[in-house]
Amino acid sequence: MRILLSDGSGLTSRQCATVLSRAGHQVEALSPDPWCLCAFTRHVRRVRRVPAFGAGPFAWLEAALDAYDEGGFDVLLPTQEQVSVLSAAAARLGDRGVATVVPPFAALAAVQDKVSAYAALRAAEVPQPPSRVVAGAREAAGWTAFPAYLKRPIGTASSGVTRLAGPGDLAGVTWPPGERLLIQQEARGPLAMVQTVFADGELVAFHACRRTGEGARGGASHKLGLRLPEVAAHLRRLGGGLGWHGALSADVILTPGGPVFIDVNPRLVEPVNALLSGVDLLSPLLELARGLAPSPQPAGRAGVATHQLLLAVLGAAEHTGSRRAVLRELAAALLRRGAYAGSAEELTPGPDPRAALLVAGASGLVLARPAAWRRFATGSVAAYALSPDGWDSLLRL
Repeated sequence: MRILLSDGSGLTSRQCATVLSRAGHQVEALSPDPWCLCAFTRHVRRVRRVPAFGAGPFAWLEAALDAYDEGGFDVLLPTQEQVSVLSAAAARLGDRGVATVVPPFAALAAVQDKVSAYAALRAAEVPQPPSRVVAGAREAAGWTAFPAYLKRPIGTASSGVTRLAGPGDLAGVTWPPGERLLIQQEARGPLAMVQTVFADGELVAFHACRRTGEGARGGASHKLGLRLPEVAAHLRRLGGGLGWHGALSADVILTPGGPVFIDVNPRLVEPVNALLSGVDLLSPLLELARGLAPSPQPAGRAGVATHQLLLAVLGAAEHTGSRRAVLRELAAALLRRGAYAGSAEELTPGPDPRAALLVAGASGLVLARPAAWRRFATGSVAAYALSPDGWDSLLRL
């Protein structure tokens, strides 16, 4: 099939491109940046230029539909926050014969922003850290559970999230007029990344992995597959109640008292650890996009280790600002030592000369100037992140 990815900048899109291409599909991607992540792989035949998505989702949609028609694609696969406008315009896409897979917009709106997601998780009796919705300094003044996080409704890759070490940090917050924010006590424990696929409210695929290494902007540079049946039960209840259709992901803290959910994403997240663990998240999505009933996926194996070297190198530069730390990371990967022993590359597996060039170029740049990690991490998020104004335009529609 000819598959058009809604985004070409993010880690998820890059991983999807490899999986789909190796399965025999022809893959292209949409991006405002011709030098996006998906441009550096043999698995993407072409990156098609579209407007930036964040503040103008409808302009992006028009360009995406034109690209879909021009390229004669079989499926438009949402791999980032573009799922929001595709869900809002689902009827129009159906009339034009665009094959895609998105949840009902009411279901998406229930989890797209952090304040609504808190309410949806609470209604489904899914555990969360102690939390409160506040609309200004007066309502927040009584909060005493620190450390905590103050979360704006719309934000991607930790943007819009402020850590509060104590009341002094809360006193220094500038409150957006009329906006409700979520304040949430910090949960202690390992972070688990959880991915599911639903078909009209029925869970057909589930996978979980633990972040064992932190890369740039809090991303998972290293992962280890897990079996978390309790978390699967929570998500089955959430997705079933919302009538979810398509991919749904979550971040979960594995506290001593049990798992607590700290974030929900109405989209797919980095599917390779799942695939190597025996859970194919992409095939069910393609079947749903084509109107077929997918077969349920088996439970994944625990203990499968994977890594993303590019993210790890950028993370070493971000966290330490040290060339020596970057060199240690590269040496460990080259010698297959430490966290790289027995671990498979997720993001840039070979043989792929363009991907190797990207990793070499990024490594050389942060070795020369560690602060250059921002050039890679910040630019990719800006290409696909939905802005508060963009979300408001979808709600008005």
